[in-house]
Amino acid sequence: MEPNPERSPRKRPAFNRYNSYLRYSGLAVQLLVTLALAGWIGYEIDQWMANKYPVFMLLLGFVAFVGSIYQVYRSLNR
Repeated sequence: MEPNPERSPRKRPAFNRYNSYLRYSGLAVQLLVTLALAGWIGYEIDQWMANKYPVFMLLLGFVAFVGSIYQVYRSLNR
């Protein structure tokens, strides 16, 4: 029986490198989507309440940013 070339140890480092790349790019996308969604929801609340200043947009954006940074911190410590 011949060894399977797809499972050879030589292929492992490339797979690990791409796996890390996908993991960290996924974290970046998650951060951006969370910030965009929180900003949009805050903007809609500010429009609904007819606020002169974008209080909820800034508040929700800040909370989403802090939460996302905490999530990245937890992910990096694993």
